[in-house]
Amino acid sequence: MRFEAPETLDAAVTLLHGEAGLARPLAGGTDLLVQLRAGAVEPDLIVDLKRIPEMRQIAAVDGGFRIGAAVTGAELGEHPDLKKAWPGVVEATELIGSTQIQGRASLGGNLCNASPAADSVPAMIAAAAAVTVAGPDGRREVPVEEFIAGPGQTCLAKGEIVVAVNLPPRPDHAGDAYLRFIPRTEMDIAVVGAGVSLTLDDGGLCTHARVALGAVAATPILVPAAADALIGTNGDEDALTRMAEAASAACRPIDDKRGTKAYRIKVAGVMARRAAEIALERARSC
Repeated sequence: MRFEAPETLDAAVTLLHGEAGLARPLAGGTDLLVQLRAGAVEPDLIVDLKRIPEMRQIAAVDGGFRIGAAVTGAELGEHPDLKKAWPGVVEATELIGSTQIQGRASLGGNLCNASPAADSVPAMIAAAAAVTVAGPDGRREVPVEEFIAGPGQTCLAKGEIVVAVNLPPRPDHAGDAYLRFIPRTEMDIAVVGAGVSLTLDDGGLCTHARVALGAVAATPILVPAAADALIGTNGDEDALTRMAEAASAACRPIDDKRGTKAYRIKVAGVMARRAAEIALERARSC
């Protein structure tokens, strides 16, 4: 197995595209190293991305934020402007693993691992985030909800890597939140995750909303019907009830040791409603 640590994006793309065998990029490594130790993957080449400056920066861009794919969860949590604008995205990323893991795990890596239960992904989908992908044919932008193709599968072609996660500008009276349910109190995999982002007008009516769920289907999902239940309302009891029902109706979960299908469907509505209540409170206070 070869290990390379290029200092430019072009060099990383060239290495990944030119490898005839199995090549894997390494951002934080908290998933890849576990897979290596378990023998689940045996790559011929590992390309460490952390020496590439573009992959390690958080930048304010056109009122939004551009987060390098190798930026760690700990670094996100220490960025005051990002936490203020997108607290739900930051909080979701901070749920990945322990304090020690936070020093390595990255937003880009959590996305590319493509777990249906990834904590950061529903929060990013709710935020209408998109990723910048670079490859031998240049760059392209992909909405996060279109990035994961299935468990462990992404839309990346050979030689392509995620360069950055792009969060849009935040209007006034907007809020987001992410909540998950886990069997234990900490460091567990979500049975259900729910992300909500919404915007209110000056009168308190919801003018825009996005609701996303994790761990209830083969991929994290956007739920337009749940968002529609909130839009045009002030987030009253009836709207929240209809939103929760729409969230539950969108679920296509599996039975496993973490929970039954029926349990996940019920909990999805509960968690979506609670996340919406937090997002509403945040929107009303800014």
